[in-house]
Amino acid sequence: MLKRSIFVLIFGLSVLANTASAARVKDVANVAGVRSNQLTGYGLVVGLPGTGEKNSDFAKQSFATMLRNFGITVPPGTNLKIKNVAPVAVHAELPAFVKPGQTIDITVSAIGEAKSLRGGSLIQTFLKGADGEVYALAQGSLVVGGFGAEGADGSKVISNTPTVGRIPNGAIVERAVPSPFMSGDTITFNLKRSDFTTAKRLADTINNLVGPNTATPMDAASVQVFAPRDPGQRVAYLSTLENLSFEPASESAKIIVNSRTGTIVIGKDVRLLPAAITHGGLTVKISETPVISQPNPFSDGETVQTTVSTIEATQEDSRMFNFDPGASLDDLVRAVNRVGVAPGDLVSILEALKQAGAIQGELLVI
Repeated sequence: MLKRSIFVLIFGLSVLANTASAARVKDVANVAGVRSNQLTGYGLVVGLPGTGEKNSDFAKQSFATMLRNFGITVPPGTNLKIKNVAPVAVHAELPAFVKPGQTIDITVSAIGEAKSLRGGSLIQTFLKGADGEVYALAQGSLVVGGFGAEGADGSKVISNTPTVGRIPNGAIVERAVPSPFMSGDTITFNLKRSDFTTAKRLADTINNLVGPNTATPMDAASVQVFAPRDPGQRVAYLSTLENLSFEPASESAKIIVNSRTGTIVIGKDVRLLPAAITHGGLTVKISETPVISQPNPFSDGETVQTTVSTIEATQEDSRMFNFDPGASLDDLVRAVNRVGVAPGDLVSILEALKQAGAIQGELLVI
C-alpha cells in the first residue's frame, strides 16, 4: 500500500497538461465497479380524463388486484370501468453510491391502449433490479410533454408522445447496491474505447506522477492502479487521478457510412493508394400515356383503354479521377464534389475502392 507521504506529494503537484489534444482520465475511462443499475416495475396510472385503458382483461385484473390490496373485494362478474386508469411500465436508473432515502427520476410508459397519460398520477409501484429485489418505491404526478386530440369522424392530431411521462424525483431509494470500489488494494480504469496505445499512455502518465509500477496496463481496455484502503485517502487519490491529462492514441483509420441516411464520416488518417476512378450515371425515365380505343360504328365492339409506354435512357458524361500515392480521402471528396456526385454515388465509389484494395482504412456500413 502506498505511503501517506506520496499523497501529500501528489496534491502539491500540478496534474493538468495544457495540450490541445489532451484528455482527462475521467473523459476516456470509467472506474470498475462504479456503475448505475437499471430498475423496472409495473404499476397503474389513475386520474386520467377518459384517456385510459379500454376493457382489456389484464388491465381489469391489475385494477382489481390494486383494490384488493386496499381491502376492497370486487364481486365476481363485475364489469369494471377503467377508462380513467392505465397500466404502465416504470423504469429508472439507480446511480452508483445512491443511499436509502435519496430520490431518483423515473419514466412511465403506457403498455396498453391508453391514448394519453396527461393529468394522471402513478400509484405506489415497486422498482426491482435484475436480482428481483426491490430497490425503490415510485409514486407521483406525471409530467407529459405530448398531447393528442381526436374528432368524432376519426381524425386525430398527436404531438410528441402523450403515452410517456416523467416524474422528477419520483422514486425513493429503499436499498443501496453494494459497490466493490472500497475493496482490495487496487482500482481499475476501464477505457471507453479499447486501444493498447491509450492503455499504455494512461499507465505511463500515472506512473510518472505517483511512481514506477503504480499502474499496470492489463489489456487494451483496462489499467490496474494500486490504491490506499482508507476510504478518505482512496477518494482523494481517485480525484487526483481522474483529473490527470494525457494524450490518447488517435483512432484507427475508418470510414463510417450510414446506408439509410447517406451520411459519410471519414477519419483523418484514411489514405488512398494509387487509383484511377471513373463513375458515370445512367438515368432511365419511363412514362405512360393512356390511349382510348373506340370500336367501329354499328359494331358490337366495346371501348377499351390501353396504355402506351415510352422509355428514355440518358447516359451522363463520366469523368476519371487519378490519385497519387498517399492522397487523403479529403482529396477524393473534393474531387467528386466538384462534379456534383450524390452521397449514394460516393458510397459506391468508396465500396469499389475498398474492394480494389486502394483504401488504407476500414469501411464500416451501419
